[in-house]
Amino acid sequence: MLEIIKEPWPWYVAGPLIGLTVPALLIIGNKSFGISSSLRHICAACIPANVNFFKYNWKKEAWNLFFVLGIFFGGLITSQFLVNPNEITVNPNLKAELAGYGITNYSNLVPEQLMNFESLLTLRGFIMMVVGGFLVGFGTRYAGGCTSGHAIMGLSNLQWPSLVATVCFMIGGFLMANLILPIILSL
Repeated sequence: MLEIIKEPWPWYVAGPLIGLTVPALLIIGNKSFGISSSLRHICAACIPANVNFFKYNWKKEAWNLFFVLGIFFGGLITSQFLVNPNEITVNPNLKAELAGYGITNYSNLVPEQLMNFESLLTLRGFIMMVVGGFLVGFGTRYAGGCTSGHAIMGLSNLQWPSLVATVCFMIGGFLMANLILPIILSL
C-alpha cells in the first residue's frame, strides 16, 4: 500500500478526488473551496490592527484554517516519509534547455539552482522568489481568489468571473513559461 501512495497518481484518479472536494464541502457545510482566503483569516485572527479588511468574524471560517493546516502537515509528513528517492523525471528536451541556463540538479521538485538562500541574493533569484511571490499575491488578491478557488470551485459553480480568472491564469502561465521565464533564467 505504501508503494502505491509513493507513486504519482494518474490524472484520472487525482482529478476526480480533487473535484469531489467541491460537492463534499457544499454538502457538509455549504463551504467554498479556496486556499488564498486563509491568509486573510490568519491576519484577521493575529493582527490587532484597525483595518476594515480584517474586521469580520473570521471564526466562522476556522474550518479553512484547519484545512490549510492539514495541507501543511500533509506536506511535512510526505517530505519525511514518502519521498521518492529517484531523480525527478524531466522531459529530455526540457533538460537540455535548462542545462543551457545552468540548471542540472533534479533531485528535488524545484531545482536547487533556482530556489535557495544563495540564489535569493542574485538578480535572477530575487526576481523569481521575491518579485514572483509579490505578483502571485497581488494577482490572487486582484482576481478575488487563487487557482483552486476559481478553477476548482468557481468553475464547478458556473461562475463567470471564475472562468475569466482561470483563462487569465492560463494565459499568464503560458506567457510566463514561454516568454518571460527564459529571459529571467538567462540573467
